Amino acid sequence: MAELPEGVKLTWLGHATFLLEAQGKRVLIDPWLQGNPACPDELKDPGPLDIIVATHGHNDHIQDLTEVAKSTGATVVCMVELGDWLQSKKGIDNVVAMNKGGTTEIAGIKFHMTDAKHSSSFTESDGTVIYTGEPAGFVIELETGFKIYHAGDTCVFGDMALIRKLLAPDIALLPIGDFYTMGPRSAAEAIRLLGVKTVIPMHYGTFPLLPGTPDELRKEADDVSGLEVVDLKPGDSIGS
Repeated sequence: MAELPEGVKLTWLGHATFLLEAQGKRVLIDPWLQGNPACPDELKDPGPLDIIVATHGHNDHIQDLTEVAKSTGATVVCMVELGDWLQSKKGIDNVVAMNKGGTTEIAGIKFHMTDAKHSSSFTESDGTVIYTGEPAGFVIELETGFKIYHAGDTCVFGDMALIRKLLAPDIALLPIGDFYTMGPRSAAEAIRLLGVKTVIPMHYGTFPLLPGTPDELRKEADDVSGLEVVDLKPGDSIGS
């Protein structure tokens, strides 16, 4: 199993939702909990939070953001248009609304916003579709310098090589489901571009339309020396 720095724990809550515990802080990435069929019942309430990160506005990534942000008082880090909507229409005050290429630091943790190739909108309960800016990924840098890359929803793109050059992530959380994001073959190319040796697959298996599997990823990336594909089940963690 991949090693994280001492005192760092990463838990997969299913789909693209992760809970990062580091430096005495709790960071929730892409909060889709209550309606997430992959999220274990005991984790649908994530508990106290300090920071919420949203890669984009699709309902299967931020469905529970408003409620969780208000109940915990956590700072929300997201794309500027998504942040403006959360502030003006959802009444969330504590928002860091940034853009790609930028970095913000909260409680000693740096959040580097990267590109992602996808779309981004939120569908209200009455069917109204709200544009929420471009999608993004994040490289989360801890005080130790350890870096975790959450790619968000994306296809593979050549500029992942620039993420490697400029930010050099130690571990990557990559979608492999196919149909809405890259599948295993494309994710294997992303691994080569990023130069990472530890990968946690995500955004697969939640629905029949997301058929990619970690075993397929291992097969497609079997040329990458030293690669570890960490096959978590929803609710599983790495680190301590």
